[in-house]
Amino acid sequence: MKIISVGQLTGYIKEKMESDLVLRNVWVRGEVSNFKHHSSGHMYFTLKDTTSALRCVMFRSRNCYLGFKPTEGMGVIARGYVTLYERDGQYQLYVEEMQPDGVGALYTAFLQLKEKLAREGLFDEQRKRPLPAYPRCVGVVTSPTGAAVRDIITVMTRRHPQTHIILIPVAVQGNEAPGQIAAGIRLANSVEQIDLLIVGRGGGSIEELWAFNTEAVARSIYESNIPVISAVGHETDFTIADFVADRRAPTPSAAAEIAVPDCLELQKQVTALSQRLVIGVRGTVGSLKKRVERADDSQFLKRPKDNLHRKMQDLDYLIKRLGQTMTVQLNGKQTTLTLQMSRLDDLSPIATMKRGFTVCRDSMGTVIKAAGTVKPEQKIEVIMLDGTVDCVAKRVREGYVWPEKK
Repeated sequence: MKIISVGQLTGYIKEKMESDLVLRNVWVRGEVSNFKHHSSGHMYFTLKDTTSALRCVMFRSRNCYLGFKPTEGMGVIARGYVTLYERDGQYQLYVEEMQPDGVGALYTAFLQLKEKLAREGLFDEQRKRPLPAYPRCVGVVTSPTGAAVRDIITVMTRRHPQTHIILIPVAVQGNEAPGQIAAGIRLANSVEQIDLLIVGRGGGSIEELWAFNTEAVARSIYESNIPVISAVGHETDFTIADFVADRRAPTPSAAAEIAVPDCLELQKQVTALSQRLVIGVRGTVGSLKKRVERADDSQFLKRPKDNLHRKMQDLDYLIKRLGQTMTVQLNGKQTTLTLQMSRLDDLSPIATMKRGFTVCRDSMGTVIKAAGTVKPEQKIEVIMLDGTVDCVAKRVREGYVWPEKK
């Protein structure tokens, strides 16, 4: 009897599993459970169905290419290889690629990416640019063999044949489509003459339209310096590209109609404007003609000197009125001035001295206002109207009473 260790047995089983061709490359369908996105970037989860469960790991180098984020209960299809994890003695699936299982899961991935890009502001209306009214050159990023490109060229040629069209051929479905579409948009931005871009394809299932629900295409539209019209599928189809683009068209044909104006309609507008211009000019000329005719009948223009003579008479009358008014005003001011001068003369000291009053000052020149301020033998200057008298006070009497007139 041969006895082996646990490690030896585990290694033997692992070797057998890794040598099995089926287990080296297997596709497994199941429902995600116990999902954990580790800080290292690796994903750990379990795939289960109604009967069994399978432990899975998807390393960061692989899951960075996922177009969706796995969530609890999501149905997926995973491809990888099965081997034994020796430390725990359990087998597990090392996932190398994974995709949502069915339309429901695709729609879940669509909603997840839509929510993520909305949070980053890729759908904001404020950043969307107006389309050029008369584009000289329109770039078209689509399949060169599909019906969409034929519809776009047909409609644009019919509506505005002067517009130049540059086709940038790309795959619009399959694994290579997102990268080619994103590269096509970047290439269009390097072509200087392109001033409007149409990105899209014809109708199809959600799987066929999926390239326009990828982050690579969404970000290339967001980063485009050229305004973008998204034209994917039919009127009822909505993709991530529609939300990021500056304008959504329900179909490729509608995108062509939005992109360029209708020449016939422009001709009608030009004709209508020309007619309005002619009518306006005729109306203006007629109005001016009537004004000239009225001016020709005017007496002022026929006898301009008569009006000039009336104005000269009016001027003479106004000059006369002005002189009269100035004379009245001047006389009034002169009378007032004479009266004020008379009042001022009555209040002057000279007028008072004319009535017999004098002014007494001491030796310092100070006016003596009261007898009590004078001392006996004090020298006093008496100022009269016609001169001054130097006096010496002999006696000072206060309370003098003026004698009554006899």
